[in-house]
Amino acid sequence: MQPSTPHPQEPAVADPDPYRSAVALTVNGSARALTVDHRTTLLDLLREQLGLTGAKKGCDHGQCGACTVLVDGRRANSCLLLAVAQDGRHVTTVEGLAAPDGALHPLQRAFLDRDAFQCGYCTPGQLCSAAGVLSEAAAGHPSHATPADAPPAQGAVTLTPDEIRERMSGNLCRCGVYPHIVQAVEDVAR
Repeated sequence: MQPSTPHPQEPAVADPDPYRSAVALTVNGSARALTVDHRTTLLDLLREQLGLTGAKKGCDHGQCGACTVLVDGRRANSCLLLAVAQDGRHVTTVEGLAAPDGALHPLQRAFLDRDAFQCGYCTPGQLCSAAGVLSEAAAGHPSHATPADAPPAQGAVTLTPDEIRERMSGNLCRCGVYPHIVQAVEDVAR
C-alpha cells in the first residue's frame, strides 16, 4: 500500500513547533501575546523578550529573591516559573509599581527616603516582595513570626519589625541594608 498524498487542492499543513507555545500575559497592565520556548522561565521572558530588566538573575535557584515579581498580586521567584505556565496571569515587575504618570509607589519613595539600598542589585526584588508583604498582611495572612497562640486575624496583620523581617527573609541583600529596608516597609505599613 502506498502512502497517501495530499490532494492538490488540500495544501499540506506544517506541524506547529512542538517546543513552543502561545502565551497571553498581562505585564504591568499591558496585554502581551507571545510565543515562547517551553523551557523559558518567566524571568528570561521578562528580561530577554520584553526588555524589563528590573528583576535580576541572582542565583537562578529561587534562593536570593533578586528575581521577585508579583504574579496575580502574590510574590513569586520568576526564575523558578516557566513562562508557559503563566498563561492568563497578571505579572507586575518593579517597572510596573510606579503610577502611570510616573509618580513613585509609596515603597519606592520610602526606600529612597530611608536609603534602603546600596548597590541596588536586589532592590527591584526587595520592592516587589515588600509590595507582596503589604498585601499579605492586609489580607490577614500570618507568618512564622506571628505567635502560634494569636487569634486568627480579623483584618490586617500588624507589621512589626519582626513580622517584616520574617516576611522579607527570602530576599537577600549582600550590602546588608536590612535595617533600612525594614524601616522603609514599616513606614509604608503605618
